[in-house]
Amino acid sequence: MKPLHILHSEAATGWGGQENRIFKEMCAMREAGHHMEALCQPHARLAWNLRNEGFQVHTLSMDGARNYLRGILQVRRLLMAEPFDVLNTHSRRDTLLAGVAGRLAHTPLIVRTRHLAIKPGSLLSYTGVPHRVIAISEHVRRLLLERHVDPSHVATVYTPIPLLPVVERSSLRSELGVPAGAVIVGCVAVMRKKKGHRALIDAMAGLLRRPDVFLVLVGDGTPLREELQAYVSAQGLQEKVLFAGRRSDIPNVLAGFDIFALATEQEALGTSFIEASAAGLPVVGTDVGGVSEVVADGVTGLLVPLHDRDALENAIRTLVDDLERRRVMGQAGMKVVRCSGRFTPEVLVRETERCYERWLKERGR
Repeated sequence: MKPLHILHSEAATGWGGQENRIFKEMCAMREAGHHMEALCQPHARLAWNLRNEGFQVHTLSMDGARNYLRGILQVRRLLMAEPFDVLNTHSRRDTLLAGVAGRLAHTPLIVRTRHLAIKPGSLLSYTGVPHRVIAISEHVRRLLLERHVDPSHVATVYTPIPLLPVVERSSLRSELGVPAGAVIVGCVAVMRKKKGHRALIDAMAGLLRRPDVFLVLVGDGTPLREELQAYVSAQGLQEKVLFAGRRSDIPNVLAGFDIFALATEQEALGTSFIEASAAGLPVVGTDVGGVSEVVADGVTGLLVPLHDRDALENAIRTLVDDLERRRVMGQAGMKVVRCSGRFTPEVLVRETERCYERWLKERGR
């Protein structure tokens, strides 16, 4: 399709899966020839990261009634001064601000991307302001349909991961002092309660009494990390549960694991499972949200019911004790991710272009 002028808006100032998705999408769409700009709050990490990649980023404060009314006028002026074809919003706050401005400026297409794994409350920011909605998984799409959003107005476009080369020799084991031959169960996730780190530690408490099993937690988050470290020490497991902190060398980290495990309580899709499978790891996870869309139970990994400690322990134990099953599942996961192309930036571009093109035509634009 012809190159489009696209403005993405995001009200959040932190950095998580949602902001990472926006960043990857903007990079991929620019690579495909589209003109991309962003609208963020002044101190947003997304704004800083995008500017470092050469994107034009507009900033305005979105908190409070005064900033809301002022912001609508500012964004309306921006949208009228530059002929944007698409305004793509991502959070409720920026949808109700930038989206309303887009309506006043007669922006041809306003799209809201839904990232959350919970049922939406008010539908104003899905049906009242935007023209169409993108869901990041089929699970998220079903939640919208359950709230009676028009099915023809909602499309699923999966969050991509970059398919980086597999690291053949990881430095993780020697860095952490894990002996050769020991099994490392690893988890990469920001340390929030919903990610289930405590449940994973509890499920592995018995296994960790064995000298050949270690749990490595990669990621950070205050104050949960300190709480978890104190909890582990109280159980005398501080030598077996290793906190690696935030890492920038995730391919190297994953190559050092034998099993990937995440006892998440809530997941819209589960890109960490996709990354682990792409690295050739068998995975163990909770069957919540969109996880079953990226993990084939019994084929690329093992899924267990939420809050079922025994099932989680048994699944991890099964893979710890069965090297061949780990190998087969890891190879199956790698094949699914690397050969199917479902989760690549190229597919995201193709599906997003398809949505934009169809919706623009439906709107006579």
